[in-house]
Amino acid sequence: MFCTTSIVTSSYYDSVVLMRVASQLKKRQGVSEVAMFMGTEGNHALLAQVGLTTPESKEAGPQDLLIIVRAESEELAAAIAREAADELISRRQTEQSSQSYQPRTLDRAIGFLPGASLAAISIPGNYAARTAAHCLEKGLNLFIFSDNVAVADEASLKRQAVERGLLCMGPDCGTAYLNGVGLGFSNVVRRGRIGCVAASGTGLQAVACALDRLGEGISHGIGVGGRDLSLEVGGIMTTHALALLDRDPGTRVIVLLSKPPHPQVAQTLLDFCRTLTTPVVSCFQGARLPGGQLLQTLTLEDAAHQAACLVQEKPFTARLFSQPDTVKALLANAGSGPAGKQLIGLFCGGTLAKEAQLLLTPLLGEIATDLNRQNGHCLVDLGDDRYTVGRPHPMIAPENRSEILLELARSGGLNNCGALLMDIVLGNGAHLDPAGELAWSLAELRGKHGFSGPVVVSLVGTEDDPQALSNQQRTLHQAGATVFLANSEAARYVALLVAPACRALLLNEPDGEAS
Repeated sequence: MFCTTSIVTSSYYDSVVLMRVASQLKKRQGVSEVAMFMGTEGNHALLAQVGLTTPESKEAGPQDLLIIVRAESEELAAAIAREAADELISRRQTEQSSQSYQPRTLDRAIGFLPGASLAAISIPGNYAARTAAHCLEKGLNLFIFSDNVAVADEASLKRQAVERGLLCMGPDCGTAYLNGVGLGFSNVVRRGRIGCVAASGTGLQAVACALDRLGEGISHGIGVGGRDLSLEVGGIMTTHALALLDRDPGTRVIVLLSKPPHPQVAQTLLDFCRTLTTPVVSCFQGARLPGGQLLQTLTLEDAAHQAACLVQEKPFTARLFSQPDTVKALLANAGSGPAGKQLIGLFCGGTLAKEAQLLLTPLLGEIATDLNRQNGHCLVDLGDDRYTVGRPHPMIAPENRSEILLELARSGGLNNCGALLMDIVLGNGAHLDPAGELAWSLAELRGKHGFSGPVVVSLVGTEDDPQALSNQQRTLHQAGATVFLANSEAARYVALLVAPACRALLLNEPDGEAS
């Protein structure tokens, strides 16, 4: 292999753009690696960690763009490096031609939009708290996408927000819906009578899309970040959001989504819910709280279904599969080949990964949560910090999952795999064709590596999303994947594939039989 290093001086590019271009060029025949980073101290350390440091790369400074290419010939490496630089220049010219005025400071932005009521913050965590505090002083609600904010700063910001009657959504808030406007990663869903308070982004997206399928919609969806119900934060923003939705005349039912709260915070939450007049449907990812203040469900799909039944004044019954006869037909076509082999799950959404793990562990036994398993079942959240160092989130760049899949195949990690389970989350902010990217990687797996196992996809989205749900479904079906629109059903179906004994429990059938 030949390696070439190019430095483009004084030329800043966003890391997501760099990584997306690099991922696409890395797919070229004869190319083994494409790395594109700004020459910051942290990125130099990352290059050294993955063995891509070269004598030339050490010369790049923080404002310089670094392009490193490894290919089977020197000519190909140089050509790919030139193509990378040309692609970036072309993208910048397109962006500059379409951009309007962009203020460079917060105060100028407020002066430019004096009627603004909300600030979205997506900057490194060490700076986010100070900027957020300044926004609160200016009377702005907060949507803090940034992570790595100190938990003490989070608690302080949320106390200040409540004192001012403002929202502090986050830190690490991925999704929100306010007055029909989606923030962060958001699907295009109808407005309706159901309000949501959610710790996570993908959990809120899954419930919003399920409600849309059920003919209902979101009044407001308030994200609070994953630590709000911790002991350190104490549920400050969760209770504030519940109170706001309880007073909202357009909200008939509230859905509350979170990982299990700290026991002391759980009691505070239950006491608070006794004061509400609006019914609350909750999903705490495997935990059940004592008392009857909350209508508690096991899955995201059940939470959406029960909320819809409440506003439609219909009886609710929890269900394992919405169409069990269709599932039986799928099993009959799938045959019994993968039974007894291992499940490998690669998820982009952390909440979806956790839900699948909670549902599958009682059915399949121990499930590892990283890729360093020893031929056992594993279910991995690829959005976890372990897998996003130097990389964008896989919802933005699903090429990351493709690389991991192909590396597993090359290393023999799929040799005993009975089924692959994955999610795809559509919407604003997400990749424009995640199904197409997954279809490409499945073709590589089957064509070059001989993988023949079933692939099951949990697909979250709506027809009005930029990617269009039906188009993504079609692409996945053509790639040979089995698609479910409920994450819980996708997980249970995989259990039926790799452990036929589950059929007695999940489908009321004798062990190993499918009609």
